[in-house]
Amino acid sequence: PPAVCVLCRMPCGILSAALGDTIHRCDLCNVHNCTALNQLPVVCGGRAFALFRGRAMGVRLAHHLKKEAKKQHKDFDVPFARDAVSYVSVGDGSVNNAHMLSAVNMAEYASHRNFICPVVFGVTDNDICISLRGYKYLTEVWAEKLQMPCFQVDGSDMLDTWRGISTAVSLARRSSKPVAIIYTNVPRRFGHAVSDQQEEHSTREWIQESRERNPLSGACRQAVEAGYTTFPELAALARQVEQDTSAAFASAVSEAKLSSRTELLTRVSKPLVAMTTHTSTTDADNGTGRSKVMRYNMTQAIEETLRTYPNAVYIGEDVEHGGYYRITNGLKRKFDARIRDFPPDETSLLGIALGFAQCGLLPIVEMPYAKYLDCGYDIFEEIAIGNWLSNGRQHNGMMIRLQGFDKGVFGGNYHTHNALHVIPGVDVMCHSNGSDYVRGWRFGMAQANAGRVVMSVDSTDLLNQRHVFGKDDAWKRPYPLDGDVMAFDDIVQYGTVKDPTRLTHAIVCRHAHVFGGRGH
Repeated sequence: PPAVCVLCRMPCGILSAALGDTIHRCDLCNVHNCTALNQLPVVCGGRAFALFRGRAMGVRLAHHLKKEAKKQHKDFDVPFARDAVSYVSVGDGSVNNAHMLSAVNMAEYASHRNFICPVVFGVTDNDICISLRGYKYLTEVWAEKLQMPCFQVDGSDMLDTWRGISTAVSLARRSSKPVAIIYTNVPRRFGHAVSDQQEEHSTREWIQESRERNPLSGACRQAVEAGYTTFPELAALARQVEQDTSAAFASAVSEAKLSSRTELLTRVSKPLVAMTTHTSTTDADNGTGRSKVMRYNMTQAIEETLRTYPNAVYIGEDVEHGGYYRITNGLKRKFDARIRDFPPDETSLLGIALGFAQCGLLPIVEMPYAKYLDCGYDIFEEIAIGNWLSNGRQHNGMMIRLQGFDKGVFGGNYHTHNALHVIPGVDVMCHSNGSDYVRGWRFGMAQANAGRVVMSVDSTDLLNQRHVFGKDDAWKRPYPLDGDVMAFDDIVQYGTVKDPTRLTHAIVCRHAHVFGGRGH
């Protein structure tokens, strides 16, 4: 009988018999197969990182922080084994995609810095992408540029493929570095899609030859010749697969459709964590210590989060040295590996945050400016819809701290703008003073820890504001007491207004006064 993997409990001896080997732990069990290009940065994000780099950069870090948490009698779950290897599966055309370029660059950067990043990039070479021929670009150009080991195997030979992928995965696990493998000689037996007009770009002879070349048939023959199975057994297995597939489609078609707003909200995000919140409609100044400008309260709130949640990490592009506006000042000295800088690539940065979340970590990812979010927007959307697509099974909880919203301070369109295109699946909050920021941050981090995607939007112009009128220091606020939180829908009114139905952002009021008005 075939050996059974100790992790997935599935038979994994179909090739071990042919190779004269006995496998009790499937090397591929820990491998994350990802055919969607927009998941590539996620894979690099998820399992390693010198203690830190996405799912390839997050696993080892997560286990390290879990060990440290136990010393403080705290704990959290890490869903992957400590020696897990991430696996990326794409076609030859997809190596040209921006996400692939971003992922490979980040993996090579991690390798150069000796960060832990065990990931295998698997590329299937059909020598055709949609209707565009490959022209040997994959093997003669792309592979030659890689700054990582790259194996090439015959994708139509099951044993050669098994030997190659086993070697690649073992090397990635042993070295904790990225590895690539190209499966050559794999025909694309059918068109790219139903709408593909194959006769327009290929000859009938080429189309027929591709259909007749079936790597799966060769794999079946090899398994029979190795004595592992018989053709009647394989035929019975094929019939069972067909029946299971038909049953799955029938079940999916009969499922009840989402038909109400409540059902949609339930599907789009994890449930809200119930908390006793501050819902006062009057000025609330209860706090500890002296009143401070907003950014000092923000720094203290982030430090409080890192002490409260042992799996929390803070990542960005300049956060080890205080960030663009000194919000993370001093945190690197206190929390070391939990505060980490990455190269300025927002696609990778958001992908790494998502990979970290899938490893059991609680990432806080800093976006330098609202405009920079545009650069990683596709991954941002993947993060937002992850709960919907997985029906809540995929953990994407994180806090995105977005800077640069509101009045432009410098840099024009490329640093500050007010256009935020936010889709369902993201909770957005924006606070005008330090006390409310802390209250809202506490609530937002509790929701992120429970699996929701939360984005806190900063107003750069308010971070160091002291006064509302004259030299009144009214914008400075104390740090709220422990347990004082503000939910997403809570509103605090400061002062009085003649018409409470007209709400104006605080910064507009302040500048109306500065330029001669009496903003209320």
